Amino acid sequence: MSQLATATLLIKCQDRAGIVQAVSEFFYRYGANIISLDQYSTEPEGGQYFMRLEMAINDLDNIIDNMKGSFEHTVARIYQMEWKLFDNSKRKKVAILVSKYDHALLDLLWRWQQGQLDCEITCVVSNHHDLRQAVENFGVPFHQVTVSKDNKVQAEAEIQALVKNCDLLVLARYMQILSAEFTAAWHMKIINIHHSFLPAFVGADPYRQAYEKGVKLIGATAHYVTADLDQGPIIEQDVHRVSHRHHVAELRAIGQDVERSVLTRAVRWHLQNRVIVTGNKTVVFN
Repeated sequence: MSQLATATLLIKCQDRAGIVQAVSEFFYRYGANIISLDQYSTEPEGGQYFMRLEMAINDLDNIIDNMKGSFEHTVARIYQMEWKLFDNSKRKKVAILVSKYDHALLDLLWRWQQGQLDCEITCVVSNHHDLRQAVENFGVPFHQVTVSKDNKVQAEAEIQALVKNCDLLVLARYMQILSAEFTAAWHMKIINIHHSFLPAFVGADPYRQAYEKGVKLIGATAHYVTADLDQGPIIEQDVHRVSHRHHVAELRAIGQDVERSVLTRAVRWHLQNRVIVTGNKTVVFN
C-alpha cells in the first residue's frame, strides 16, 4: 500500500494569468490533494508573483524526481519560474554557532527537544568552552573552534568541515564576523539574530548605550547572513515598549526575550519552507 506524504512547493516568477490553474492541474494529474495555497503579487497586474503550496500525495518518495523533471518542462519553463519542491518528511539538518551568551541557544535546544522545531540539530560550534555542558545536557555534540585574527581562515575551514552536511546554520549570538567566502558558500542558509539598535548602538554593551539614550523600544531582528554585515534579507522582527523606569539589566532581559522569540520564529519558518527571498527582501507565508 502506498504511503501518504506531504510536499511543499515554492514559486517566484513574473505574474501572469493562468499560473494557479497550471500548477493545480499539474499536481492533480499526479493525484495530489492541495491542502494549503498562499500567494502574493506585488502589483494587481504584471508584478512579481510568489506562491507557497502544500499538498498531500501518495508514494512521493518514488515519484518526486520524475515529478520535478516534468514540472520544470511542462510548467516552470513556460512561466519562467524560480521554484523548489520539498519532501516534508526530509528533516533539515541544522548546526548552531554561538559564543558566550546562552539565551538564544538554549531556547532553540529546548524547543527542538520538545518537538517544536522539526529538524535535526547536528552540533553546536562555539569559539568558547563555556556552554559545553549546557549543550551536552541536550545530547547534542559540542565543538570548540577558537577564532583569532591570526587563525581566522583555518578556523572557518574547521567550522566548514564540522557543518558540511547541514542545510542551515543558525548564529545564536555568535560574536564573530564570517568572511565573504564563508557566507557565499551558505547563500541564504545562515540565519542571524541581533538587537535592532544597529546601527545606532554598535559595539559592546548595546543595552547600556540604549539606557543612556533613553530608548522607548527594545527590538530584535532575524535575517539571512550576507557578506554585508547585518544587511541581509530580514525574516522577522519584533519590539517591546520600555520606559525610563527600566534599568540596564531589565532592558537586557527584555531584549533577550525578544531575541529568543524572533529567532525561533525565523528558524521555524525557514524549516517549514515559508520564506522566499527576493532581492534583499523576503516574502514570508506565515
